[in-house]
Amino acid sequence: MEQELISKKDLLDVKGISYGQLYRWKRKQLIPEDWFIRKSTFTGQETFFPKEKIFARIDKIQEMKDDLSLDDLAEVFAPNATPTDFTAENLVDRGLISKQAFDFFIDQRNFVGTYQFEDILQVYLLDQLLTAGDINQEEAKMLLNLLKDKAEILQKQPCDIIFTRKFGVSSCMLVIGQNPIYFEAGTKIVKQVAFYTIAEQLKSQLARGEST
Repeated sequence: MEQELISKKDLLDVKGISYGQLYRWKRKQLIPEDWFIRKSTFTGQETFFPKEKIFARIDKIQEMKDDLSLDDLAEVFAPNATPTDFTAENLVDRGLISKQAFDFFIDQRNFVGTYQFEDILQVYLLDQLLTAGDINQEEAKMLLNLLKDKAEILQKQPCDIIFTRKFGVSSCMLVIGQNPIYFEAGTKIVKQVAFYTIAEQLKSQLARGEST
């Protein structure tokens, strides 16, 4: 499962941004350092980016930059969570997460009290996958177990969560970094989610809610 790359020149042309904008966003940590991939070509050393990820990030920056400062955006895109407390009722009332997802989460975790950002993020991801029909309830239990077991890794490194099925048997795994992944024949990738992207979506919604 090789990721598609795009050169810096093509990225600037396709997205209509300048060299200065790109590197200003890099300095502000809106674009991760490890997305700037140096590779040898027949013309020398060139910079490439993971195409899908950089396109999504630039689209998000351009969408939000009129509402939030670059410093606020840096907080949205920061890999570490925002230490804020919320109640389930508050988040349901704001339409961020469904009551059904909270009920499922509470049932699985025996959870009571206020939610830290890490908790909300798990429910938010769970809600999105269940609502879209990407996973069933048994797979949702697998997801919550994985998120609980690997919570420390998820807070420190960019990770993808991948659901696969083969002969009706589901698997859920955590993939760290940008290295390609290879599966045995007959394995179907049901869903792949960049965990940092889900965190960014949630942070942006919370930030907008707090600024209104």
